[in-house]
Amino acid sequence: MRINWTLITIPVLLALSFWLMDGLVNDWGRLSGGGQNLIVFINESLWPPDWGVIEPQAYPVCTAYPPFDFTCSTAWIGMTETIKIAFISTVFGTLVSLPISILASRNLNPIFITFPSRFILAACRSLPSIIWAIFFVILVGLGPLSGILAMTIYTVGYLGKLQYESIEGMSNIPLESADSMGLSKIEKAIGVVIPEQANNLISQTIFMFEYNVRHGTVIGIVGAGGIGYYINLYLKFLQYDKVLAYLIIIFSVVIIIDFISIYARSFFNDEGDINPPKWISVLIPQWVFESR
Repeated sequence: MRINWTLITIPVLLALSFWLMDGLVNDWGRLSGGGQNLIVFINESLWPPDWGVIEPQAYPVCTAYPPFDFTCSTAWIGMTETIKIAFISTVFGTLVSLPISILASRNLNPIFITFPSRFILAACRSLPSIIWAIFFVILVGLGPLSGILAMTIYTVGYLGKLQYESIEGMSNIPLESADSMGLSKIEKAIGVVIPEQANNLISQTIFMFEYNVRHGTVIGIVGAGGIGYYINLYLKFLQYDKVLAYLIIIFSVVIIIDFISIYARSFFNDEGDINPPKWISVLIPQWVFESR
C-alpha cells in the first residue's frame, strides 16, 4: 500500500504551526474586541478617503492648466518620484548584478570564485531595502538619492540570485561546445551564456522593476524619497483618510504596472516567442477564449 505523504504532511505542519503560534500569543482574548475596534477606526478615521491629495499644492504655484493641474499634487509628485527611483535602481542594479551572477554560477566558475560572489549577493539582500534606506539617509541625507542607493543595493542581491540560478539551469551543451572551441571565460559569458539566457534575464529585470515600484513606496517612510514620504507625514498628523487615498493610488498604479509587466514579460519567454498575448488576456485567462 502506497502512503500518501501529502495527507500526512499537511496536518502535521498545521498542527505544528498552531502549536508554535499558541506559544507566541500570550492573550487570545485580545481578538475579541478587534472587529469592533476596526469598524470604529474605519468609520471615524479612515473612510471616506480624502482625495485632496490629488489637488494642486498651494505652494509652489502650479504652472499646469486644468485638467493637467493634478501633476502639481503631492500624489503625482510622490508617485512619479517612486517610479523614477525604481527605474534608476533597476538599471544600475542590473548592470552590477549580471557580472557578479556570472561569477557566482557554479557551472561557469570554480568554488573559490563562486563562493565570494555569492557572499556579496547574499550580503546585499540580507537586509531589507528599508534598512538600507535608513543607512543611506544617515550617510547622504534625506531625499531620492538615498532611495536610489538603497534600492540598487537590494536589487543587486535579489536580482543577482535570480540570474545565477537561471544561468546554472541552462543546458550544458552550449557550454561544452564553447569549451571545445577554446573560448575564454569572458568570451563564453558574453557570446554564449548571455545570449542563451537573454529571455530569462530580461524577464527577471522587468519583474525586478515591478517589485521595486511596489517596495519603493515603503522606503520613503524613512525619508528616502517617493510617495512614502507623504504617507509618513500624514501618519504623524493622524490624517488617515489622506493616507487611505495614497494607498488606493499606489494600489491602482501597481496594478497597472503589473499588467504592463505581465504583457512585456510575455515577449521574453517561450510562449511569448510563439504567440504574444493580446491585452485582454492580461485580465482574462487564455483558456477562456480557447474553450469557445
